[in-house]
Amino acid sequence: MEHRNGASAGGLGPVAWRKSRVSNPSGDCVELAELGGGDIAVRNSRDPDGPALVYTRTEMSAFLCGARLGEFDDLIS
Repeated sequence: MEHRNGASAGGLGPVAWRKSRVSNPSGDCVELAELGGGDIAVRNSRDPDGPALVYTRTEMSAFLCGARLGEFDDLIS
């Protein structure tokens, strides 16, 4: 099944959304879910039926590697 970016997160079917254990306790969190076929969906926990962004495993791996290396630290400091 192909998923489009910006599609309703609620329309992705029964998926298990996960968030970081260090997420904001007020519920302002980024959540991720593995989709059938291996893609990864990302949504905002404040809007669980709002739009989701869908990435391939390769795209998510590149992003996470960059985050681990501190490539985006200037965006939050």
